[in-house]
Amino acid sequence: MVNFRMVKVNAIDIQYETIGNPSSKPLLLIAGLGSQLLAWPDEMCENISHLGFYVIRFDNRDVGLSTKLEEAGMPDFTKISAAYARGEQPNVPYTLEDMADDAAGLLDALGIRKAHICGASMGGMIAQALAYRHPSRVLSLTIIMSTTGNPALPQGKPEVMAAFFAPIPSERESYIEETVKRDRLIYGTYEFDEKRGKEYRAREYDRSYYPMGPIRQLAALSVPGNIQPLISAIRAPTMVIHGKEDPFYPVEAAQEIASTIPGAKLVVIDRMGHAFPQEVIPRIIDAIVQNSRRR
Repeated sequence: MVNFRMVKVNAIDIQYETIGNPSSKPLLLIAGLGSQLLAWPDEMCENISHLGFYVIRFDNRDVGLSTKLEEAGMPDFTKISAAYARGEQPNVPYTLEDMADDAAGLLDALGIRKAHICGASMGGMIAQALAYRHPSRVLSLTIIMSTTGNPALPQGKPEVMAAFFAPIPSERESYIEETVKRDRLIYGTYEFDEKRGKEYRAREYDRSYYPMGPIRQLAALSVPGNIQPLISAIRAPTMVIHGKEDPFYPVEAAQEIASTIPGAKLVVIDRMGHAFPQEVIPRIIDAIVQNSRRR
């Protein structure tokens, strides 16, 4: 059973979808920077629900069909950098921890006291923040292709970072072509399915083209900044999954998370980049299921 709904959370509207039986084990999926709930593949969500989970995926604030915070304006990254240089907290429209509170608020709205939590990329950072801010809500924690934001970690490949943060076309067909080209850069060494990639990006564009939201989300990553000291307090059973070929966050980022959270387990997947190739989805599902049983 699939349901799309809107709910008021922290004075904003959050669009969410549920897949499966509400009496099953709740699993909250948190998407990454600029990603709509569509970033969690339909087939993946259906397969997880068939394994006894009530899957919840949602649009973070400022993307998809959730509230767009246009009144907050555009962040000034020069001022954000200058604030950090002075040892001050920068002024941003909202923070990573605000986004974690949105996730907790969604659970409240659904009447779910505790859930298994899984986040990818920036969603993995939100999941970590949720786990240290609201520990009583987390049954288990799965973090995929993410980081702590520690500036001492090896950085992503410059050519990939430059390509991803370059201006993007607004016209539909040009947008699809450009985003698919960027997706190919981060896919890893599995064969990239261009047809599938174009279908996904077309569906995303048609559902909600809104390029300003990801810019504010990017600013949110600057607060609280490096969360590595904070995640040592996490006690939920934790699984860290990372691609060996990730060009955004080198594998050292996953190793740091796994070594900081007590009892965390690390799964490094050969040939996987910063994406969900169909070939690795069964392994990811298996890791989520195995981790949920550690509770």
